[in-house]
Amino acid sequence: MTNKINRGKAVVDAIKYQIKVLNGIVLLIVYALLFLIVRFLYIVLDYLPTLSVVTILAIVAGLVITGIYLANAASRTAIKTIDEYSNKLNTLLSTTRNMREIVHRDLLLEDIVESSLKITGADAGSILLAEDGKLVFKVVKGSEGNKLLGFSFPKSQGIAGWVMEHESAIRIDNVRDDSRFNPEVDKLTGFETRSVLCAPLRLSSGTIGALELMNKKNGAFSYEDEELISYFADQAAIAISRAKFFEDQKNYEIHLTDILVDAMDTHIHEKRGHSRRVAKYCLLMARAINMSEDEKKRLYRACMLHDIGFLRMQLKEITSKEDYKAHSQLAFEMLKPINFYADVAPLVLHHHERYDGKGYPAGLKGESIPLESRMIAIAEAFDAMVSKASYKYAGKLMDNNISSAVKFRNAIEELKNNADTQFDAELADVFVRNIDEGVLEEA
Repeated sequence: MTNKINRGKAVVDAIKYQIKVLNGIVLLIVYALLFLIVRFLYIVLDYLPTLSVVTILAIVAGLVITGIYLANAASRTAIKTIDEYSNKLNTLLSTTRNMREIVHRDLLLEDIVESSLKITGADAGSILLAEDGKLVFKVVKGSEGNKLLGFSFPKSQGIAGWVMEHESAIRIDNVRDDSRFNPEVDKLTGFETRSVLCAPLRLSSGTIGALELMNKKNGAFSYEDEELISYFADQAAIAISRAKFFEDQKNYEIHLTDILVDAMDTHIHEKRGHSRRVAKYCLLMARAINMSEDEKKRLYRACMLHDIGFLRMQLKEITSKEDYKAHSQLAFEMLKPINFYADVAPLVLHHHERYDGKGYPAGLKGESIPLESRMIAIAEAFDAMVSKASYKYAGKLMDNNISSAVKFRNAIEELKNNADTQFDAELADVFVRNIDEGVLEEA
């Protein structure tokens, strides 16, 4: 942190120095003019010929013009430096803010490298992450960069390895003169690395990788570049760690969901595959009504877990319709305390509500029923009518002595007949228009 503060101070000091030079030039011009004017008025005015007077005036005019030119040049340089630094800071701040909203690691890594190239004006860049004692190229931007994706080498080697080991950024103007440079990477891609700026991706728990930039397009990498990229790399490391945590959590959720659904399929054989089929039918409707990807994902999770309450019930204990009804409330109580299931718990709770308000458990009516719950109600009813074995109230099995084609037609008619009473009429119509016999699975 101290190094970054010192480097930031160096940038500011450089700007201050340019402004001081400008002020000095202006003062010099003023003093020179005052001196010449005084000399002109009090000493030599009466004795100098006209030519001398003209000469002195010409000198004064020349000094004024030269001073103004130098002052303007210094001012322009200072303003350009400040503007460039300001633009880089704005890019850095906006990118850092945007990183917080990117939860998919692949997209995040791409954004980090693209932003780094923009901040520094580098020609190529990459992110290397530590995995199993090696540094692995995760994202590479530049000529033939795709050849490096997934390429790894011991994390003790190369410039990136040195940066990781010492947890310190480094600038190298000519890599060919640096023993830490590994030319094998250039041989693999055909890219010629001339200069490098590399910063560690640091967390409080340790360094997780390195951000490496190559070949600045205009000139060499500066202290200013190093200061900005060092700060950016620290923020990037936090964002990468956060994205990995999110991915791990999603993977855990997916595995847990599969475990729960498999357990339910085993617990009630008649419902084997039911949740997955309901999810498939609901996604047909979701695509037809242009649900967003996030909405589809939530709907899918709700479909997979909508009958999970049966895990708390023994099949032999379901002896009445009222016993059966308890499963949606039990499912809600199971899911609500789990953070990554909490958002689907209400959808599961209300998937047996009826559009006319005669459903359970809350007797919700019309659009007061969550949209996803109304979709699940249609998909579940359809699956119950077309599946070879579908558990229905009090353990009674559906009649399976008819063909799949007849079941399909009967199910469609049943949905139409119960539109606006049991089911949302608009959603039922969407389902009927988008389903066909070919999507049925034999259970």
